[in-house]
Amino acid sequence: MKIKKTSDYTYEISREGKMNVPVLIFSNDKLIKKMQEDDTFEQAINLAKLPGIIKNVVLLPDGHQGYGAPIGSVAAFDLTNGVISPGATGFDINCGVRVLATNLDKKDFLKKREEFLKELKRFIPSGVGKGGEKYSRETIKEVLIKGSYWALENGMASKKDVERTEENGRMEGVNLKDVSERAISRGLSQLGTLGAGNHFIDAQIVEEIYDEKIAKVFGLKKDKVCFMIHCGSRGLGHQVASDYMKLIEEEYGSKNFPDRELGFAQINSELGKKYFSAMKASVNFAFCNRQIIMHKIQELLKKKFVGVKTELLYDIAHNISKIEEQIVDGKKKKVLVIRKGATRSFGPGRKEIPKDYKKTGQPVIIPGSMSTPSFILAGTKKAEEISFASSAHGAGRFHSRTWAHKSLNIQDIKKILKEKNIILEGSLNGTIEESEFSYKDVEEVIEVSNNSGISKKVAKLIPIAVMIG
Repeated sequence: MKIKKTSDYTYEISREGKMNVPVLIFSNDKLIKKMQEDDTFEQAINLAKLPGIIKNVVLLPDGHQGYGAPIGSVAAFDLTNGVISPGATGFDINCGVRVLATNLDKKDFLKKREEFLKELKRFIPSGVGKGGEKYSRETIKEVLIKGSYWALENGMASKKDVERTEENGRMEGVNLKDVSERAISRGLSQLGTLGAGNHFIDAQIVEEIYDEKIAKVFGLKKDKVCFMIHCGSRGLGHQVASDYMKLIEEEYGSKNFPDRELGFAQINSELGKKYFSAMKASVNFAFCNRQIIMHKIQELLKKKFVGVKTELLYDIAHNISKIEEQIVDGKKKKVLVIRKGATRSFGPGRKEIPKDYKKTGQPVIIPGSMSTPSFILAGTKKAEEISFASSAHGAGRFHSRTWAHKSLNIQDIKKILKEKNIILEGSLNGTIEESEFSYKDVEEVIEVSNNSGISKKVAKLIPIAVMIG
């Protein structure tokens, strides 16, 4: 494997052997060294071997080893002879993030942040397998088809919320027969819940604004409070991924894949269509889940702060497969884009983004860790040309959860939080596994994302209250 530096922020693994396309890496010298410490590049090369793949595999600055395909990867496939892969999309289908902007001043929130966070923890179930209100199977099936529109119909969303959600909060083309009863069962009590792992709700302060014009359009003002929500399709999406990984292996046999974890089916095959349909259902569940969580936060804010105003900035998916118009060989072409741990980064003028953001490009949200900054950026036309309109999705994990338990001391993590004036509501496991010590330097990821042109810096947010599973 030869890695060639092609510019200050790009590298390439040339096409060789069974690779159908090269791998384009957005990174700097520091981050690329970290990628070499696990199987990130080997997994990207396996992705490049899939049938019908177009142009190149994209590996983003937060890239690291995942299941089958790297987290922080993007691949596009021809609609006639391309494939779709559950492993390339990820287990947590439509794990994503949204930001709720408010008119609350930092000083006013700090007076009540402890009681607010404690009540938030009681109000929104979190943790491994934790559920909340149990919905009927009929209701969950409605959610799988309607996505955020179900929340709109039930008084938990506004029209603007739906407009400011990727895909308008709903992917069309769901056939409920393609979702197993077991998957539906796992979703019955998980709508409006956070889950565990790296899923979180952060109260954050807008600390720095880099682009006043775009920040104004996004509704971001210095020293105002925002809420960042990060979660996905919970057990329902995980079951869908598991179901189809098994079905694909049974149908085709693992020897036909570059890696057993990277099983695939032709997009136009019966099994490929069924997975795509079930994946869309999971996507819709996740959009609705984040919308309901946001609604609960809004209700609690109204209860605690007189005159509070809130507005959804945007909601974006991280793990998703969908058909988009992309630039291939200088021409616009409809392709299947698979983003795994990657953020869509459409520039100004794209029809898919809300009218409010037509002139700025869509918001790109890149979280840090529980004690490091998060960033709001804007999509670019350059991203549409060079990265399948994609940017990073976070800091990117540097160490495994196993490493965290072996190497970290809970007191050291609490000390860091105290020094940075951050309060935390979370489990012991979550606190250890999701500390800043387990992640790459988010500032480095932002530097590459901004300077390579795949997204543009708008604002920096710092956490002051954190809730994790």
